[in-house]
Amino acid sequence: MNFDFSEDQKLLREQARKLLADKCPPRTIRAVLEGDAGYDAALWKSIAEMGWLGTAIPEAYGGLGLGALELCVIAEELGRVLAPVPFSSTICLFAQALLLAGSEEQKQRLLPGIASGAVIGTFARVEAPGGVTPRSIRASFRAGRLSGAKTAVADGMEAHFTVALVRTSEEAGERGLSLALVDLNSERVRRQKLDSIDPSRKHAQFTFDHVAAELLGSVGEGWEIARQVLDRAAVLMAFEQVGGADACLAMAKDYARTRHAFGRAIGSFQAIKHKLADIYIGNELARSNAYYGAWALSTNARELPLAAAAARISATQAFDFAANESVQVHGGIGFTWEADCHLFQKRARELALALGPQRVWKDRLVTELERSNAA
Repeated sequence: MNFDFSEDQKLLREQARKLLADKCPPRTIRAVLEGDAGYDAALWKSIAEMGWLGTAIPEAYGGLGLGALELCVIAEELGRVLAPVPFSSTICLFAQALLLAGSEEQKQRLLPGIASGAVIGTFARVEAPGGVTPRSIRASFRAGRLSGAKTAVADGMEAHFTVALVRTSEEAGERGLSLALVDLNSERVRRQKLDSIDPSRKHAQFTFDHVAAELLGSVGEGWEIARQVLDRAAVLMAFEQVGGADACLAMAKDYARTRHAFGRAIGSFQAIKHKLADIYIGNELARSNAYYGAWALSTNARELPLAAAAARISATQAFDFAANESVQVHGGIGFTWEADCHLFQKRARELALALGPQRVWKDRLVTELERSNAA
């Protein structure tokens, strides 16, 4: 079984890396991080013009119809430069929900706008601190009207639409939940900007006051659809995390080669060599699991939940470790605002929480392993 990308996919990676190196230098990230804008509109437009947003969207809905593997390639390169754009929210979550559960009318209405960059979407699940459980969902959807609140919504201030996990009945457990599609431009939607770990990827809180909404998927299937969406997003975000971790290793390695102490490059010291080697090992483990996830996603394999959990855990750990160790390799300068190390630390922490706490994914991995062994 070949888990490597094809020559065409590798060519796509090279083209993406060249364009992003030119269009997304560190000053682009800092401008969004320190400013009021939620994302870099010029970069988002360039990405859309390249067709990347429609990579896995079928041609019938205005996309390129290439597939999940090509989307994984794009995600890795966006993660490598910490692209300050709503890619994860719109493509990894919102678009995946539409593709999985949207009606033909909903797909025809929204997917072309996503592919062109005109529509920004997000996925609203969280209502309180901690992991999301069926009991934690209180936002209610009755007779086409949604009431309640969602918090920690990534790119929430910029999004035009959201898919929200809502309660459609008082039935206990998962069967009482559904998904609702909401137009955020409604006057009955109030948005509040929230502080986030990574200000280059801003968050918001939504308050819905009997706002008109429409069902996405079947009644009572919201929890299961959300799980499938998160599995797909976990694989795609794992590539984003692997790209960021690789960038941390490259940055630390380059600094270790050029910084001298006691008359020699610090990269020649054993302690620095060990740090770089440990980062490399973590990155390769994460990449291996991400490739397994990409295969499962592209073939819709039954192993997707297991592969997604493994990719999510290893990529999260690898990016967090690489970002922290890069600071240590840089020494005193690594702790300063002028150095780029903190940009990667912020993004690593933000992505680590984007799909729920690590403990949730670890429990999921154990469950899937037990299920696999029992089969």
